Amino acid sequence: MLKESYTVLVRPLVTERLTALSEELPKYGFEVRKDANKMEIRKAVEDMFDVKVAKVHVMNMPGKVKRRGRHISRSNGYRKAIVTLKDGYSIELYEGV
Repeated sequence: MLKESYTVLVRPLVTERLTALSEELPKYGFEVRKDANKMEIRKAVEDMFDVKVAKVHVMNMPGKVKRRGRHISRSNGYRKAIVTLKDGYSIELYEGV
């Protein structure tokens, strides 16, 4: 079942590692829905940012263990996608900064 493009991508991931990757290669990271597959992620990025996607790598990130006294819990995990764009394309995530 294909989802709407704007519901597949949750938010862009901005970390030191992903920022360095985007400067060196056209790679960008996004947090995506847990039930999204590679084809849906590719279509969502191409529709929303008007670019051509070369590759999509997807990984499930586990939640972190939290302790509060003797109680142990786990924060929610998420699904991360690293999107590689074709040559000549880029995404402006930091507009106006």
